[in-house]
Amino acid sequence: MDLNYYDTLIAVADDCPVDHAVEPPLRGGKKTVAVVQFEMIDADPGVLTQEDVLFESWLRRQEPVERSEAEIEELRAQFFAKSQACLRASPLPKQYGWGLLFDQAGRVRLCPMESAEYQRIVAGEVADVKVLKAMRSRRA
Repeated sequence: MDLNYYDTLIAVADDCPVDHAVEPPLRGGKKTVAVVQFEMIDADPGVLTQEDVLFESWLRRQEPVERSEAEIEELRAQFFAKSQACLRASPLPKQYGWGLLFDQAGRVRLCPMESAEYQRIVAGEVADVKVLKAMRSRRA
């Protein structure tokens, strides 16, 4: 089953507390999910899919262990055997002002909420990109 988005912008949540994109901070000296996802997508814009980001951000937060490619593939299969929250629940668009822009191949890159590109897409000026809002942090 394919969990990736295509030609889609995950727009910043309605209750996002910032008015421009900010880099997520460490918490207690440790990398949070937001920091891990930010670093991954920022380092390789337009390379990773939603599935890659979800699995890799989970894997990187596990105890550091040397794993073979076969072990990683097995862990990935086990990870996706259970339902997973999509990137609409990511802290990047919920709390830190980053839109997540997926291309026609399902690869993601960051799109800051204050950018002209983000504003055009949200305004509906880019016809071939679907806009989905990130999930709210609190009930309306």
